[in-house]
Amino acid sequence: MKLLLQWTVIIPVLAWMLFFSGLIHDSTIFQIIASVLLVFSVMSAVHHSEIIAERVGEPYGTIILAISITVIEVSIIVSLMMSEGQEAVSLARDTVYAATMLILNGIVGLCLLIGGLKHYEQNFSKPSVTIALVSLISIVVFTLVFPTFTQSVAGSYYSVPQLVFASIACLVIYSTFLFAQTKRYRQYFLTIGDDEDEDTVEPLPISNNMFFTSLVFLIVCLGIVVLLAKTLSPTIESIITGFHLPKALVGVIIAAIILLPEGIAAIIAAKKNRLQTSINLSLGSALASIGLTIPSVAAVCIIYDIRIILGLDIKSIILLGLSVFTVMLSLSGGKTNIVYGVVLLVNLFAFIFLMIYP
Repeated sequence: MKLLLQWTVIIPVLAWMLFFSGLIHDSTIFQIIASVLLVFSVMSAVHHSEIIAERVGEPYGTIILAISITVIEVSIIVSLMMSEGQEAVSLARDTVYAATMLILNGIVGLCLLIGGLKHYEQNFSKPSVTIALVSLISIVVFTLVFPTFTQSVAGSYYSVPQLVFASIACLVIYSTFLFAQTKRYRQYFLTIGDDEDEDTVEPLPISNNMFFTSLVFLIVCLGIVVLLAKTLSPTIESIITGFHLPKALVGVIIAAIILLPEGIAAIIAAKKNRLQTSINLSLGSALASIGLTIPSVAAVCIIYDIRIILGLDIKSIILLGLSVFTVMLSLSGGKTNIVYGVVLLVNLFAFIFLMIYP
């Protein structure tokens, strides 16, 4: 009973009640309340995912959170595409691109900066980073770069056979990555810690009731985050267009909302000197964000005969390449420092700045 009275349980229940009341559409005040409940529902999802991760251990805990985040992303993109039709043909590309840039530059950059400020240097497993980045680069090129240069269809589109091939390639690469992370090379992805570190604590005992409650309410939180984000997206879009800002910023905001649970969890792990967990979360979610989202969206587009723009323009390709290259160099030595974090965050600001002032 005590578990059911915690704010991490009460908040998502209140958010569901507000959503079903229909008051969000009638008043600006209720839209503000919904926004606040959305943020706290994300916080609740972080709390429940941490409990689940503590119980199942690494790297399974980070995989659960990464896939949960991807479920949110796919649900929002597909629901908006089904409701807006041809007006949302670039939404999947914009959201996936924004999510990748936010993860590689924002989340990884903040983890390296905050971890470096608190612990001077932090260690991590180089093989785990190499496996993740090799997989990520291939998926990024197949989904966001090649469509700009293929010739079967004019514009930044894939033909149906090309779209099917790219989707299968993403699923094969991501599935192999998961096999490496959970079975074949699991030891590479385990947290490297210092037993003498002041933040090192014994794992908390998680009861069966606590585990299953968190599992249920993680799903509850993720569900209401999807619904509230979709409901509030027209308001977000009208605010952005009202300030004469590019519509592509909607994808950035949606991606930021989606990635908030993962970002908070990764930063907390870095602060506790568990950078390997932060990297598992960040790169694993970047892989899941593209490797699962694009095939899911592609399947919907093929079934409903919706054309989907995937290819990025040259400027975006250069920014994406710069981000991947910087992350590769930053994580190539097995140790980190604050310089890497600052450079990655500058890359993120350049991404947003050049979107507003192209």
